[in-house]
Amino acid sequence: MKNNNMFSDKRAVAVFVLPAFVLFTLILLIPIIQMVYYSLCDYQSLKTPVFIGFDNFVKMFTQDEIMRTAFKNSIFFMLFSAITQQIAGLFLAVALTNIGKYKNFFKNVYYLPCVLSSAALALLWSFLFNQKIGLNVLLAKIGIEGPLWLMDTKGFIVLPMKVIGFVALWQYVGQTMMLYMAQISGISQTLYEAAFIDGASRKQCFWRITLPLLKPMVATTLSLNCIGSLKFFDLIYNMTQGGPGNRTQVLATTLYEQGFKYYHMGYASAIGLVLLMMCLLVTLIIKKCVVIEDYEM
Repeated sequence: MKNNNMFSDKRAVAVFVLPAFVLFTLILLIPIIQMVYYSLCDYQSLKTPVFIGFDNFVKMFTQDEIMRTAFKNSIFFMLFSAITQQIAGLFLAVALTNIGKYKNFFKNVYYLPCVLSSAALALLWSFLFNQKIGLNVLLAKIGIEGPLWLMDTKGFIVLPMKVIGFVALWQYVGQTMMLYMAQISGISQTLYEAAFIDGASRKQCFWRITLPLLKPMVATTLSLNCIGSLKFFDLIYNMTQGGPGNRTQVLATTLYEQGFKYYHMGYASAIGLVLLMMCLLVTLIIKKCVVIEDYEM
């Protein structure tokens, strides 16, 4: 009997796999290898890299105060974004799934910020939180003295970082909402009908049917939220440029400044490697913590 398996033709497989493998090697694998090597070097722009071992990492974890602030802010931003976007995204997805009229309108309203330019939105929100021309002017008219939204330096986590976290929630909650809505729409209605026949309430259906069947999407959205938050750059840099006094620096903004402002390519590569390892670690933790059961339907 003739074997019709498409994978039996090794030449055909090689022809289709080779372009993707070449692109993967040139665009991802080789730069990662170079980054690992440069992270172990004293590499100034336009100069020959000098191997110095783990000195960049020693400096990063024991001497660089800005990096300590960047680590703290990145972890805060990741946790804040993951928690708020999961809760708000799931709430909006469930609410919009259960309404009939104007459903598409509200979906577009909540998703629209995701497709807009982060740089433009950052400028828009910067004007809104400007103490001279923004929200504080409206508060002053009713006798309330507004805070320094983007300039306050008090507290373990400064107010500007919390403001940026709120803006990021507003911009990207639509993405989480759409992913949850897609998963909810794939749940068979017969499960809910059977539950209603057995006397279950809508609340019980949500906790016993919807949430368990959403676990695969919970793992996906958590991974996207956490990795995206760790790599977050454009909104923060355009709203505060890492200030005031480097109090809103995160790993991505510090990497950018070290590499493209001060031309410390070796140190920037070390930061990039740490950022890569953090993204991998977060992904593994989520995979271990979010247990996905197999349901027979």
